[in-house]
Amino acid sequence: MIRVLLADDQAMVRGALATVLGLEADIEVVAQVGSGDEVLQRAKETAPDVALLDVQMPGKDGLEAAAELHGALPLCRIIICTTFGRPGYLSRAMAAGAVGFVVKDAPPEQLVDAVRRVHGGLRVVDPALAAESLATGASPLTGREHDVLRAAKDGRTVADIARGLHLSEGTVRNHLSAAMGKTGARTRAEAVRLAEEHGWL
Repeated sequence: MIRVLLADDQAMVRGALATVLGLEADIEVVAQVGSGDEVLQRAKETAPDVALLDVQMPGKDGLEAAAELHGALPLCRIIICTTFGRPGYLSRAMAAGAVGFVVKDAPPEQLVDAVRRVHGGLRVVDPALAAESLATGASPLTGREHDVLRAAKDGRTVADIARGLHLSEGTVRNHLSAAMGKTGARTRAEAVRLAEEHGWL
């Protein structure tokens, strides 16, 4: 029996995934959570073989939750299952310890197959996304540029970002300028949007 943990903030989607997987004789959904903050604790309580994580969730996102889960329970195989098939998400997911990446609009049998394959020790990646990821390449943002741009998402001022990240305002401006140049954006908001569209944030 393959024990599966599901993490998705949309209850209807989470329930549908649980139903699809629960129809299989060799798969048991042992836990369902609605935020990234709950993933590790529930995984420790239920010992899943496979964790199916959405990317965008409240609290920790799926990529942060994946890294935390992989660090604590490395034998648990992680699949990222998301609506947002963005190339940057794929590379970040693999760096976080995921061994599978599927999009939610794939047929149900592909999801079931992905669970079985990763449980069997294989990697599973949506082929169209893999091709796009290779064509797009890795994120050009440095770690600090990523942090500063992410902090700018909600419209915070340079002073607020500097305080939050313990940087000088000049350093924040430099990182924002560099991120704008790398994304080809004219404004900070456009840089955030473009980075999100590529899955770099």
